[in-house]
Amino acid sequence: MTIRTYFTRRAPSGTPERTVLTESTPPLRVAHTQGEDKASRGKGLHILALLRLATGFIFLWAFLDKTFGLGFSTPADRAWVAGGTPSQGFLLSDGVTGPLKGLFTLIASPASDILFQLGMLGIGMAVMLGIGLRVSAVVGSFLMVMMYLAEWPFAANTTSTNPLVDYHIIYALTLVLLAASSAGDTWGAGRPWRKLPIVHRRPWLL
Repeated sequence: MTIRTYFTRRAPSGTPERTVLTESTPPLRVAHTQGEDKASRGKGLHILALLRLATGFIFLWAFLDKTFGLGFSTPADRAWVAGGTPSQGFLLSDGVTGPLKGLFTLIASPASDILFQLGMLGIGMAVMLGIGLRVSAVVGSFLMVMMYLAEWPFAANTTSTNPLVDYHIIYALTLVLLAASSAGDTWGAGRPWRKLPIVHRRPWLL
């Protein structure tokens, strides 16, 4: 809605003329629109925060389940603390197929178990806390892409259900989104983390 203010004058011929003096939008409407925009941004930030917490918990739960054998994807007798091999169990299984199978067989070792578990724990904790999201995005995306290639989804009759985009790719993209949007600032420790001197000097730690 626009308000127009007019004034009237008479031309030399005596015919009234009407001229627009001002044209403006009511301040109340502008304030209302700005309030709506702010509320929408707030909702978006809260949704990103929920996505961050959920994504972080996925990685943290993977660590906990494989470490203690909570019985969901890892039975108790195959728990890491019971002598199980979290990464080797996957890398040496029939679930790994395709031309890169030899590479993943070569990678499988006690060291890969430790690195994999530390990766799951570090990514899960960092993402849930909202700190180190850039590092988490790089490390997490690398792990997800490696697992994606290990299952070699481009052939039929594999464990993957989609030849191009499966949950590994979605997780990787989500980690990138969270880092790019500074999702740790809402319901997280992103702001105080950013103010630390070491983080200020090394932005890649954000």
